[in-house]
Order: sequence, then C-alpha cells, then structure tokens
Amino acid sequence: LQGAPVSIDTELGGYVREFETRVRQDTDEIYMRLDDDQTERQLLASRLNMLFMDRCAHAYTRHLMETEVRMSREAWVRATDASDLVHGEVMSLRTTVLGQMSEIRELQAADRRKQTVISELLRIDHRRSTEITELRTALQGQVTALQAQVTTLQGQQGLAGGPTQPELPEEAGGSA
Repeated sequence: LQGAPVSIDTELGGYVREFETRVRQDTDEIYMRLDDDQTERQLLASRLNMLFMDRCAHAYTRHLMETEVRMSREAWVRATDASDLVHGEVMSLRTTVLGQMSEIRELQAADRRKQTVISELLRIDHRRSTEITELRTALQGQVTALQAQVTTLQGQQGLAGGPTQPELPEEAGGSA
C-alpha cells in the first residue's frame, strides 16, 4: 500500500493542477469578460456622450435647414412676383410696339401718297415751266419781230418826212 499513496498523490496532484489550471482559465476568462464589459460600457458611454453632442449639432443643422427652406420659399415668391411684373411690362411694351408699328405703317402709307402727289406736282410744274419757257421764247420772238417792224416803220416814216416819234392815239395822248 505504500505505492498506493504515491499514485493517489500523483492522481490527486493531476486533478489539483487541472483544477488550478481551470480556475486560472476561468478567472482569466472572467477578468477578460469584465474588461470587455467595462470596455463595452465605456464605448456605450462614449457613444451616448457623442449622441448628446450630436443632438445639439443636429438641432442646429435642423434650424439651418428650416431657415434655408424659409428663405428659399421667400426667394421663390419674390422671383415669381418679379417674373409676373416683368411679364406684364413685356406685354405692355409689346402692345405699345404693335400700336407704334401700326402707326408707322399708316404714316408710311401717307408719306407714299404725299410723295406721289409731290411727284405729280413736280411733273406738272416741269411741264408748265417748259410751256412758259416756250411761250417766253415765242413772245420774245414776237417782241423782236414787232421791234423790227416798228424800226422799219420808223425808218419809212423818217423817209417820208413825217414826225420821228410815233403819234399817240388821242385816247391815250390826252390834250394836244
């Protein structure tokens, strides 16, 4: 039996070592889990802090977006009003231009009629001027012929011994 205690001791020592190893492993695993839980708690706390900080940033971003939406709507209303105003002015100017174009066409037609009348009057004036020139030339020829006849008559009277001045008719002469 003396050999038996050694094997029991050996067997018991193996169990103790195995138990000790398991206890160490379990303890290490517990500490690791505790560390993991602590790390996870720290991560969750950190995330929670970030969420609180992000909450303020998100509220500010929401405020900025609402302000931008309001300003965009106001700008849209102003742009629409300006567009309507410009459209009205364009339509008014278009009406004015169409009226002026119609008036211009009427004035051009009246001008063409006046130009036609002026051209006709110029042709008539040229014809009369030509006639007057022809009549003046004919009259000048007749005056020259009459002067020649008067000169001839005076020459004939001068040869006959008569007065050198022609006698005035009694009606025109007066009291002689």
